[in-house]
Amino acid sequence: MTSIVRTEGRGAALGALLLLSSTALSTALAQDAPIVLPGAPGQDAQALSAEEAIKVSDARYSPADVAYLQAMIPHHYQAVVMARMAPERTNNEDVLAAAGRIERSQLDEISFMQTWLSDRGEDAPDPESTDHMHEVSDEAAKAHRAMGMATPEQIAQLEAAQGTEFDRMFLDLMIPHHEGAVTMTDTLLHQPGSAYEPRLFDFTGELVNDQTAEINRMNRLLAGLSEDERVGLAAGVDDAGQAAKNLTLLASLPKPPGFFDPSNPAGLPPVLPAEDEAGDQDDTPEDRGEETAEEEAADEAETASREEGESGDSMTQYVERYPHLAFWNTDMAFAGDTLVTGNYHGFNIYKLDQEGMPTLTSSVVCPGGQGDVSIVGDLLIMSVEQTRGRVDCGLQGIEEDVSEERFRGLRIFDISDLSRPKQVGQVQTCRGSHTHSVVAADRRRIVVYNSGTSSIRDEKELEGCVEGLPGEERSALFSIDVIEIPVRRPERARIISSPRVFADDETGRIAGLWSGGDHGEGTQETRRTDQCHDITVFPEKNLAAGACSGNGILLDISDPMKPKRIDAVNDDGFAYWHSATFNNDGTKVIFTDEWGGGVQPRCKASDPMNWGADAIYRIEDGKLVYESHYKMPAPQSDTENCVAHNGSVVPVPGRDLFVQAWYQGGLSVMDFTDEKDPVEVAYFDRGPIMEDRTVIGGYWSTYYYDGKIYGTEIVRGLDVMALEPSEYLTENELAAAALADFGDAFNPQQQFPVSWPAEPVVAKAYIDQLVRSGTVTEDAASRMMATLDQAAEALSGSGRDRDLAGAVEGLAEGVSASDAQGQERVAALTGTLAGIAGRLR
Repeated sequence: MTSIVRTEGRGAALGALLLLSSTALSTALAQDAPIVLPGAPGQDAQALSAEEAIKVSDARYSPADVAYLQAMIPHHYQAVVMARMAPERTNNEDVLAAAGRIERSQLDEISFMQTWLSDRGEDAPDPESTDHMHEVSDEAAKAHRAMGMATPEQIAQLEAAQGTEFDRMFLDLMIPHHEGAVTMTDTLLHQPGSAYEPRLFDFTGELVNDQTAEINRMNRLLAGLSEDERVGLAAGVDDAGQAAKNLTLLASLPKPPGFFDPSNPAGLPPVLPAEDEAGDQDDTPEDRGEETAEEEAADEAETASREEGESGDSMTQYVERYPHLAFWNTDMAFAGDTLVTGNYHGFNIYKLDQEGMPTLTSSVVCPGGQGDVSIVGDLLIMSVEQTRGRVDCGLQGIEEDVSEERFRGLRIFDISDLSRPKQVGQVQTCRGSHTHSVVAADRRRIVVYNSGTSSIRDEKELEGCVEGLPGEERSALFSIDVIEIPVRRPERARIISSPRVFADDETGRIAGLWSGGDHGEGTQETRRTDQCHDITVFPEKNLAAGACSGNGILLDISDPMKPKRIDAVNDDGFAYWHSATFNNDGTKVIFTDEWGGGVQPRCKASDPMNWGADAIYRIEDGKLVYESHYKMPAPQSDTENCVAHNGSVVPVPGRDLFVQAWYQGGLSVMDFTDEKDPVEVAYFDRGPIMEDRTVIGGYWSTYYYDGKIYGTEIVRGLDVMALEPSEYLTENELAAAALADFGDAFNPQQQFPVSWPAEPVVAKAYIDQLVRSGTVTEDAASRMMATLDQAAEALSGSGRDRDLAGAVEGLAEGVSASDAQGQERVAALTGTLAGIAGRLR
């Protein structure tokens, strides 16, 4: 290494002498030795000159770099073509500003790419020679789709659009176009030896940052085109904006003491100290020297970027490590007037008054997550999965890799005294317990299916816990646990079998379902099927529906100890099959997709409506038949974690309704009576917890119970809501739903057939539905309602009136429907009227 030394006078002469001496010495030390390039094994070596050796070792770019730039140039120019359409087709200032930014940035990047290629003697495409308006070969079309490029038909449609139609189409095309550029760059960077040249590497980083920022801006613009009142709600913890349709918020209970950090109740990420607080003072103008015009422009652009809310948009800097999941609210269970809410820190017990309003009875601290709960008589079952869980419920966690003190599995509590629950049993499992399902229960025993989704613990800690390879018979993967809990001796609870419900029917190979990966061009990356996240049982039908990472499955549980898979389906838009819910009578199933794991914003305006959504299936002859998808329709911001999550049926007689949590997308009530055309009928939503940063929150679960909807908010607490009469639901239908009987308890992942009593209001609900469908006229319905009012009055008094009984029983005479659904409602009405008449006789 040669050092340059500044000298004056005689020192300069000495320096020159030293430099010459150094050069002479280097020449003298040089050796005339051969330079060789070894060939493949068995081939002769090749002699190289020094110049050739340098060229070989100085591989500054790869063929992949060249191919990337040559493909990116026409890709960028298509964005320019679309952007140049905007001025003549829209007056939306935000869209025009986006189009201007895109045109300038893409042309600038095209110039860089062309120069880079030309300087290296590579072909630099002329983008203007590319025809974006006409058909290309099938192979080229496939490549363009993979890059997010618009088809010639889409370009023509955009060219013909005007106003808001143009705005929406422009953003719908430009967002995936930019995402394609990010994907192309990511693919390049994952190829060994690519993007080695410093200028190219810097270019790829700037491209990803710029395109990602533009994608976020365009998503906000696209959401702003929606007229849905849920769009753009103000952020906050206790003071966030709210939007509701056909729902009333009756109560919001904060988390109980001991289940949040008082200094940080929302679980916000810690703020880094300002630089001057850390001792780093900002440079003064004297320190920096005078800025050039370019530097001033760069500073102004950075300031504008922050003001516009781009990536790195907040002036407040946060550490990347969030507070761990210590206090998240999770799932719920109900029994009589008791409500239990799970939490990563334990669980809370509430008593419900006659109006369904909760009052806290006790709080149980027992960390370990996820904290999903079920109630069977005087026993409460809780899922525990985290490695910090302890046998003794201690708060100190466990640091050792292997420890006798660690607990992962099912905890069992005696809650006969709600004020002092007592842990009375435990079942250790290899993967812990993420969720569980109460399959059967009597006075003697409780049968539970356990689903573990976490890592497999060390065999030194629990015998038989082996990960193995896919298909290896000893593996703790590719199975569920069947657990038996003796009611009188819960301490003897144990795993009695681990059935291989994913095995190949023909070969018996335990890894017999989806092996992971995408389903083809433009499809979702779906997780491998080696676990179930949720298994929802419907014992009266001898059926269970499993949402099992890569597949939805249907199980025959006629023998609860030996569940048998009878069908399996997949969906090319699902990333992770998460939960399953049957309709009222067990003839349909809703599966949900937790794309992004519940911690990502997956309801942005540009996100596909069949990704992170529900898939609705009919059950025919033991097979799952796909009908449709449903996704909460209001676009959410890029700081709101949002995806399909837990919900339950709303038991309106004669209809199929589903209330569902969407994390920070709020809750949505869907009517899937027509399984081919699900419709949103009610919603409630709050704004994000933070405006400029994703803080995980929103609803974990929303369930209908005894006339109310209850929702566990991860951060904020517990909400109680009620549906309001609307054009979608009549007062009679809501009153009938409140009378529904679906068993002695409500546990997640356990369903029973819903029945309704022979009450006049139930008959009125069916009549309202027949009027809505045109089967019964308004006049006829009015006469029928009047007779039912008389019956209600009689039943509230003596309850005996034979003449009225005959009149009630004859109300459905002459009522007929031509469609199957209408015929079912007429039959249900007839049966309800007969029951009312029987009570009057």
